[in-house]
Amino acid sequence: MEKQLGEQQAGLLFDAISEDTVTSIRFNREKLNGNVSTLMSVPMTCTEPVPWAQNAWYLATRPSFTADPLFHAGVYYVQEASSMFLEQIVKSYVHSPVKALDLCAAPGGKSTHLVSLLPKGSLLVSNEINKQRSNILCENIIKWGHPACVVTRNAPSQIAALGTVFDFILVDAPCSGEGMFRRDEQAVECWSPENVQMCAQRQWEIVSDAWNNLKPGGVLVYSTCTFNEYEDEQILERIVTEFDAESLPVECSPEWNITPTTGNGLYGYHFYQHKTKGEGLFMCAVRKSDCENVTRSPKCKSKPQNFSVPAGVRGWICNDAGYKFKCLNDSIIAVPHEHADFIQLVADNLYVLYSGIEIAKIKGKDVVPAHSLAVSTEINKDSFVQYPVDLRTALLYLQGNGVVIENNIPKGFVLLLYKNQPLGFVKNLGNRTNNLYPEYWKIRNSQV
Repeated sequence: MEKQLGEQQAGLLFDAISEDTVTSIRFNREKLNGNVSTLMSVPMTCTEPVPWAQNAWYLATRPSFTADPLFHAGVYYVQEASSMFLEQIVKSYVHSPVKALDLCAAPGGKSTHLVSLLPKGSLLVSNEINKQRSNILCENIIKWGHPACVVTRNAPSQIAALGTVFDFILVDAPCSGEGMFRRDEQAVECWSPENVQMCAQRQWEIVSDAWNNLKPGGVLVYSTCTFNEYEDEQILERIVTEFDAESLPVECSPEWNITPTTGNGLYGYHFYQHKTKGEGLFMCAVRKSDCENVTRSPKCKSKPQNFSVPAGVRGWICNDAGYKFKCLNDSIIAVPHEHADFIQLVADNLYVLYSGIEIAKIKGKDVVPAHSLAVSTEINKDSFVQYPVDLRTALLYLQGNGVVIENNIPKGFVLLLYKNQPLGFVKNLGNRTNNLYPEYWKIRNSQV
């Protein structure tokens, strides 16, 4: 780092790495209603906006987000501020609907941000190869509530077999994690010069697979949470040289104190903790040549199925005519009509954890509304009996406990609201309620 930055700047960086981490959150614009300062349920002071991202704020201190029902409802996401620079790239180079891929997506910060940024009519495939991390990704995508998402668990090489199908690809590559030293002790323990070289080799393999999926003229964003040139500038230079790609500049305000890469006609952007308010990051964007060959996609393997949606279920989402309904493993799924064929192609060739909106579960003769419907931005709240709850009741519900509701509430499925935000379903049996919150999402902390 002394060679890269100079002795003085490197010293300032080392000092900054020893300081406390910075906490920032990004609000879900599809769910945000009311004043930000009065919306939160836990002590939370928004000190200043993140300058390169809308609907994003720095916090003075880090509260217990677990104790805020709005966090579980997908009203906001706790995301590191530097990584929100993705917004500037999307705004600069994505102006029409696209099919996008977030290749290394867990835990979901950039995916939830990306799906909020893409033009209406776009589709996002969020992928994570690690099983445990992919489950976390799936949970966060569901809570965010956007219907045009698919979550997969595959190796980059498996996705490459889909062919040239994506207009926009984000590769937030696994790295040596130098930019995360002050918030992750494991990153410090695992670091070594040998690990840096191993990461660089793996990053190139991932990028090479992703390149096979990118359409001619498409944009690939490459990022790491590390500083060294082996994993950053050298990967960018190799993409430009070996793939004949165009390195894309991104306009930055001088007040942001982002450090641009200089020389060789390359445009990359470093976030150093002693200069910018956030963790360490490198991000760049390249465009694929229009002259590149196109690889054909495999054909769909499954045949279209006729499925009769149970009476009334279509009305559980807004604009039901814009969706195609299907039954999968006793679940009723709604996917956007315009992307139904592509989602089926993905499902036929990859391992899919989730797609579109899971509307309901079919249990014998009963049709039970799914929790993903409750937190979807497409839910038609007027299709259900709604019952507002206070903070204590909301937290009891999120812990999996029964909820006591008034006697005059009709029997059947009831949508709980917290601060006018859908929280989840209960089934009112008259003398008690059944909690329908997902078992594996329940709050385990008894102190909340």
